[in-house]
Amino acid sequence: MLDYLIIGAGPAGLQLAALLERDGRRDYLVLESAAAPGAFFTRFPRHRRLISINKPHTGSDDPELNLRLDWNSLLSDDPALRFTRYTERYFPHADVMVRYLADFAAATGVRVRYGSRVTRVSRAPDGGFAVSDQTGTVHRARRVVVATGVSQPYVPPIPGVEHAELYTEMSVDPRDFVDQRVLVIGKGNSAFETADNLMETTTLIHVAGPGPVRMAWRTHYVGHLRAVNNNFLDTYQLKSANAILDGHVREIARDADGYRVVFSFSRADEVTKELRYDRVLLCTGFRFDASIFDDDCRPALTIDDRFPAQTAEWESVSVPNLFFAGTLSQERDFKRSTSGFIHGFRYGVRALHHILERRYHDEPWPAEKLDADAEPIADAIIERVNRSSGLWQQFGVLADVVTVAGANARYHEEVPVEYATRIGLATADHPVEHAFFVTLEYGPEHDRVDPFDISVRRVVQDAVGQAHAAAYLHPVVRHHRDGRVVAVHHLTENLENRWNRPDVHRAPLVAFLDRCLDGAVG
Repeated sequence: MLDYLIIGAGPAGLQLAALLERDGRRDYLVLESAAAPGAFFTRFPRHRRLISINKPHTGSDDPELNLRLDWNSLLSDDPALRFTRYTERYFPHADVMVRYLADFAAATGVRVRYGSRVTRVSRAPDGGFAVSDQTGTVHRARRVVVATGVSQPYVPPIPGVEHAELYTEMSVDPRDFVDQRVLVIGKGNSAFETADNLMETTTLIHVAGPGPVRMAWRTHYVGHLRAVNNNFLDTYQLKSANAILDGHVREIARDADGYRVVFSFSRADEVTKELRYDRVLLCTGFRFDASIFDDDCRPALTIDDRFPAQTAEWESVSVPNLFFAGTLSQERDFKRSTSGFIHGFRYGVRALHHILERRYHDEPWPAEKLDADAEPIADAIIERVNRSSGLWQQFGVLADVVTVAGANARYHEEVPVEYATRIGLATADHPVEHAFFVTLEYGPEHDRVDPFDISVRRVVQDAVGQAHAAAYLHPVVRHHRDGRVVAVHHLTENLENRWNRPDVHRAPLVAFLDRCLDGAVG
């Protein structure tokens, strides 16, 4: 029986397998339905341009710092396995990702069985799992990690939605839409990449959905509409035939002349209007496919049944020893951080690996020992926040945690905040008295701030007393005692994201840590 069976050889499955392989945990297997890794990227995005940035020219030779601007690499100590070596394009072609993942799998020696499509997951009599593939082979494992991504289209419950063409199947040739009136349902990147692709050949395009268009540059959630896909907004606001419809599609009906779509407008007191189109395209995202699971181990779902519900350890809330990695892990920070994307979940997978090591193999979370004094702790924090890519990419989700027991301190990197809060990092030889959680975060109402409106008062970088009001990304240190937060310190934001000025950043942090360690707070 295997210790771990990983379903899916996409980026998350390969990342976890590479970590297991590196650490000598070779009692695992990855099952992949396709003949090569990264099969998702052979089809998606449909228009073949990734929106994950790639920047080889950073002016720095620090590999950790460079990962802040490299959203496609998996984590590895091998400099040859950096995606930035494959192309200089800022938004690369998806085929480059396919090639990169194949090279990563080969170089790391991960154990993948290709052409093994999982058809059934059931409970084994011994409490483990029995996983069957299309050949009838049954693989037995103590734990299963699902890294398949959200592989099925999400179809909203609209009467007549079966008449719409799915994003996964529709034509991407603009010539197939010449002189047609097109409705695109959805307001995310897939909807707008589709609209942008069709603008030159269609008569008009309407993009519709009940919620507002949310811009990534404002919300800081990279899954919201990216600037690279928003040319369509100009054609609407400059009265160039196209439009964005805010409201609900109530019904889609087909007749001899095309499609009749009943629409209720949100901004007009739910005024209902019937509009006519030649094509209706459904670009409403994806969902998790739970059909392979038997009833006795089918995970509970959440968020419109699009994702498996998960604990702070990325374990199913209803099926013990069933874990999730990669895009599926975004259920924990849905539309708040970056777990839905490689540059976020690569760190989540590494954290999951530490969780599995700790839970099943009695390995403590890796930590560096420090003296339990304010100055060395402050120096360690300052060093990390100025170069960490994990805290930078997984803002508010992962934390560096400094634990203090007597005269000894330990510095733990990239621990999930909720995991550290609920389960803690204490060991038999290190009973925790104080814990300092270090995160990078935006301000609590950052998505309401227009960063291009100069009339809005911004926090001056030297105004230490106003650091807590910063809307932009900045370090936050929280002091935990007895399972609760007793004090919070914000490091002042900085234009160049360098939080190392002796007077502005270090001295106030040392003073805060001193007060906490002396018992002056909490």
